[in-house]
Amino acid sequence: MKRIVLFFAGVAAGIGLVVLAAGSIGWPVTLPAARQDAATTGSQPKARHEAPGHIELADDQVRDAGITLAKANGGMLKRHFLAPGSLIPDADHIGRVSVRVQATVTELRKRLGDSVEKGEIVAAIESREVADAKSGYLAALLTNDLQQTLYVRQKTLVESRTVSENEFLRTRLSANDAQIKLDGARQKLFALGLSESEIADLPNQPPESLRTQFLRAPISGRVSERRVDLGGLIGREGQESELYVIVNLDDIWVDLAVSPEDIGAVREGVSVKIRAIGTEDEAGADVIFVSPLLDRETRNARVIATLPNKEHRWKPGTFVTAEVPLAGAPSKVIVSKKALQTIKGTPTVFVRDADGFEARSVRTGREDDDDIEIVAGLAAGETIAVQNTFTLKAELEKDEAEHSHD
Repeated sequence: MKRIVLFFAGVAAGIGLVVLAAGSIGWPVTLPAARQDAATTGSQPKARHEAPGHIELADDQVRDAGITLAKANGGMLKRHFLAPGSLIPDADHIGRVSVRVQATVTELRKRLGDSVEKGEIVAAIESREVADAKSGYLAALLTNDLQQTLYVRQKTLVESRTVSENEFLRTRLSANDAQIKLDGARQKLFALGLSESEIADLPNQPPESLRTQFLRAPISGRVSERRVDLGGLIGREGQESELYVIVNLDDIWVDLAVSPEDIGAVREGVSVKIRAIGTEDEAGADVIFVSPLLDRETRNARVIATLPNKEHRWKPGTFVTAEVPLAGAPSKVIVSKKALQTIKGTPTVFVRDADGFEARSVRTGREDDDDIEIVAGLAAGETIAVQNTFTLKAELEKDEAEHSHD
């Protein structure tokens, strides 16, 4: 029993000596490996976190990322509304070859689709009225020549007192009357459609050609309609009076139907963009007419725009849609829609500074197809990222994720 007591007393004394020794050399005791890790950790600098909402990028990094910069400026938004319509021939470029007398068609020189030049002969007719008018002109021409010759002779004789003055006055009256009848006969031929050269050449024509009249194209273009046949009667009551319809498609009209809500924004002279339905064709046209009246059935207003068509690419009857611009107040700051990114549900732009980009929340206003108005959060003249802004958004979200993890 005494041996057991002495054994535990010796163990207690040994523990006490160990504690005293540890206190003299420092506690806890650090192992060599642990000391080395602590020294290594203390020698490394802490990682520097960027400010929230800021991305540090140098100029070469911006260039390599394909980020395009631009200054935010003011201007007008290209707002518009859409109006349906169709293409129709220009009413100022439609010509009709018609007759003004009763006649028979003896020659048709053009077929559908043929091109014609202004003044070109396209048909010939025979008419008794034409023959009578030509004969009357030739008779008036001969009578006038004779009366003018007599007048000149009588004027010489009256000066030498060979004839009386009364006889001279009667001769002068006859000459004036003949001249008036000749002018009337000439005007009748003009009314029938004969040209100056045709009238001047009448005395040289054979008698059998007096009943023939050649019809000429009033404009240059293409034959779109032929309404008579060879040998057909025209000009009579109930009969056709037009032989051809010629259309020039160098210019074409766009016939638009605009709703009452939008018609107040349309002005004559404004340019509109025309797109053909079902194709990629696109062209510009100018509004030349805005109807002051609404259609009784559709309740729409008619708007006409003229469209250049030198290559004849646009065809009458094509259904189109017109983008009609809307006028509005200018905006102080306008940016491209490509510059905007939505971060945490808020429209955001990336403003360029000395070190990189600042993600700045903005408030937007009106917009068009390409641009959007900034009403708060961005000042005119500040430089922002426009192209490839999604890379900046991805980098910002990556940094925020790392910060929240830390």
